[in-house]
Amino acid sequence: MAPKRPPCLPSLLLPLLTLLLPQADTRSFVVDRENDRFLLDGAPFRYVSGSLHYFRVPRVLWADRLFKMRMSGLNAVQFYVPWNYHEPEPGVYNFNGSRDLIAFLNEASIANLLVILRPGPYICAEWEMGGLPAWLLRKTEIHLRTSDPDFLAAVDSWFKVLLPKLYPWLYHNGGNIISIQVENEYGSYKACDFTYMRHLAGLFRALLGDRILLFTTDGPEGLKCGSLRGLYTTVDFGPADNMTKIFALLRKYEPHGPLVNSEYYTGWLDYWGQNHSMRSISAVTKGLKKMLKLGASVNMYMFHGGTNFGYWNGADDKGRFLPITTSYDYDAPISEAGDPTPKLFAVRNVISEFQEIPLGPIPPPSPKMMLGPLTLYLDGDLLTFLDILCPHGPIHSVLPVTFEAVKQDRGFMLYRTYLTHTVSEPTQFWVPNNGVHDRAYVMVDGEFQGVLERNMRHQLFLIGKIGARLDILLENMGRLSFGSNSSDFKGLLEPPVLGQTVLTQWLMFPLNIDKLVKRWFPLPLLRSSHPQVPSGPTFYSTTFPILGEGGDTFLFLPGWTKGQVWINGFNLGRYWTRQGPQQTLYVPGPLLFFGGTLNKITLLELENVPPEPKIQFLDKPILNSTLHKTYIYSLSADTQSPSEPMELSGH
Repeated sequence: MAPKRPPCLPSLLLPLLTLLLPQADTRSFVVDRENDRFLLDGAPFRYVSGSLHYFRVPRVLWADRLFKMRMSGLNAVQFYVPWNYHEPEPGVYNFNGSRDLIAFLNEASIANLLVILRPGPYICAEWEMGGLPAWLLRKTEIHLRTSDPDFLAAVDSWFKVLLPKLYPWLYHNGGNIISIQVENEYGSYKACDFTYMRHLAGLFRALLGDRILLFTTDGPEGLKCGSLRGLYTTVDFGPADNMTKIFALLRKYEPHGPLVNSEYYTGWLDYWGQNHSMRSISAVTKGLKKMLKLGASVNMYMFHGGTNFGYWNGADDKGRFLPITTSYDYDAPISEAGDPTPKLFAVRNVISEFQEIPLGPIPPPSPKMMLGPLTLYLDGDLLTFLDILCPHGPIHSVLPVTFEAVKQDRGFMLYRTYLTHTVSEPTQFWVPNNGVHDRAYVMVDGEFQGVLERNMRHQLFLIGKIGARLDILLENMGRLSFGSNSSDFKGLLEPPVLGQTVLTQWLMFPLNIDKLVKRWFPLPLLRSSHPQVPSGPTFYSTTFPILGEGGDTFLFLPGWTKGQVWINGFNLGRYWTRQGPQQTLYVPGPLLFFGGTLNKITLLELENVPPEPKIQFLDKPILNSTLHKTYIYSLSADTQSPSEPMELSGH
């Protein structure tokens, strides 16, 4: 921020001091169309930027990651603002702790990084619902990312809170934000609603003024619907794409000014059940060097990926539902644990050919530790804790309703009914119209029967006596962040059918598992003495000290199937050992207690517990081990098999 003048100085010195002090009104970042370049404070400028998402990195580690980016030769950082992370309920805002956006801007300023901001309202980012709040879907007929009055009213309300916070941080006001994106890859969305885009552009101008550079980003196929007159047009593509062809297409929409690749892909995202994505160092550096030779400005997506902690991962839809892994390592130059990789040093060498690199070494990898194996102990099955998980009791409805209808945005909800007649022979149990969103864990009188899954597993065969209790635990695996971008409602979207009978009279229990786990921590529970290994949704936990040197670590769950894990009350994310490719979960050192204080780990295993319920902490991640190819995709003739490479444009 521009320093203020001292209030009391001799009048003869004031004119000289005024000339020496950096003044906000002398600062500018503009497009020089005549010379196809940017100007920063009147001087030719090109940014070499990297993406880092503050919402995927614990706040205590922000400074470390940003410093490493600056020491890599970057002069800017690009990041999104996820609306749903900051407005959990309409009119309720959270900018505290790891949500303190202003603190992150300040950390970027300390690291001497300019900021390219992408506030949405839609961001994709492989984030839950692309950053849009799930409470928008409480209006079931809403049309997202269009000029639907209900959507625009919510957007306007949000931006009237967010954008004034950003205004003092605009570059010409003394801050470090040099440009702001309007929406995100809108040309990849089916709506192509220019009224909506014009509304957003007008709103940004009204709240931020005329001096800030506003831009759009699209893949080459999206430039037609994503670009808008008055907003600077940029493009995104990766090392494998035809750079010459794409930049020539960009020139049709932005004939003059600097070439900009707003998302140059250093790696790619991972889906459960597919291989870990990797991009070769040579391909990344070759494309980067070629762009820099052209004088283009480049943002590398991602430079540091981070982690989808909790329930924040998104999902894609490409003929089938594809939830995204907890790890967002992305094969980026800085690893998920914040360590420099060979790709970082190769990228740094390329950058050094075009601009000055800060003096000094890049910090070495952080200390890592190993621990275990540790035995976990049975706390009890999920149904045992139903009164605590849903203290206000169930909601009754003749037909089941969605998560959104009962204001359960993420996590889990239990659906319960009772059989109205005896089913003595194995009878088909299913949900019409692919109505399970996303995974259903089915129990009869507390005994686990199996799983129904969106697009994948459509039926089970059940038996039960009249009056038997049928419980279905529904897991929201993450709302669509890219793909169809349609309203992705969660839960039972249709009433289940048993044989020829449509099941009615449902009780729905929205579950607050995070609150229960925090209440448990750090108090131990009374252990169950059940000798058998249970199956179905079950809690396990243990406590452990760390006596030696501290450090980051990676939780390995050999033999476990699928579930959620908490450490010291913090929701670390989903594991799906059986499915892969991710086999370990990153555990940042700041989450742990050292020096003998007990740590507590809690698992909600959803399907099957191993015969020996043990875990380990490793000093290296395992991100590329798909153990079981359990799915057979047969939705359509052109559906890809799990082993085939898949490309989805859009972040």
